[in-house]
Amino acid sequence: MQTFEPIFLSRLQHYLFCPRQFALIELEDVWVGNQFTAEGQVLHQRVNQPAQEKRGAIRTAWALRLANEELGIEGVADVVEYHKQADGIEIPYPIEYKRGKPKTHRADEVQLCAQTLCLEEMHNITVPEGALFYGEVRRRHQVEFDDTLRNLTLQTIQACRDIVESKITPKAIFQTSKCRNCSLIEQCHPKKFTKFAAAWLAKQLSEDSDAPVA
Repeated sequence: MQTFEPIFLSRLQHYLFCPRQFALIELEDVWVGNQFTAEGQVLHQRVNQPAQEKRGAIRTAWALRLANEELGIEGVADVVEYHKQADGIEIPYPIEYKRGKPKTHRADEVQLCAQTLCLEEMHNITVPEGALFYGEVRRRHQVEFDDTLRNLTLQTIQACRDIVESKITPKAIFQTSKCRNCSLIEQCHPKKFTKFAAAWLAKQLSEDSDAPVA
């Protein structure tokens, strides 16, 4: 089995938000919190202490350490409910706590699905679904781990692996709303890089147009 430097589960969503953000954190050890990260930390305070509890047919584990050695990923699940079936088998049901409300992109779902890939290797069992609990709406959003989500998760893990192995931080591309909500905007300088790239491209096009025709 090939040995990988493990990628943390929580960083998969950083890649999907912005590959450069992932690289700044993973390769350059850059991290700065903002309002959104602070709100997330407050929400996770309730579930970041390892503990277990059993009520009826459901055994609940908080802050459960996870890993998938084959994929080279590891991290901590906020909550995993183990639902005991009639045959005595316990089916894991991962639950990830998030600030805000359900999003239009699938970054949160990919992080949850990656937890599931860990649970499936750890317990040698198929996990069909889990849930995202959003702090703003205060309810669970059920997530089905279908082929589409699983493939997206595997592709994301590989894309992160490619950046880690190449040790190359992607260039910045300024996107108004996304960049303004990023806690690393001051470290990233997306406008500066984007203007530089635009100026370089304009210069190349100008030189090409001035070149003599053969």
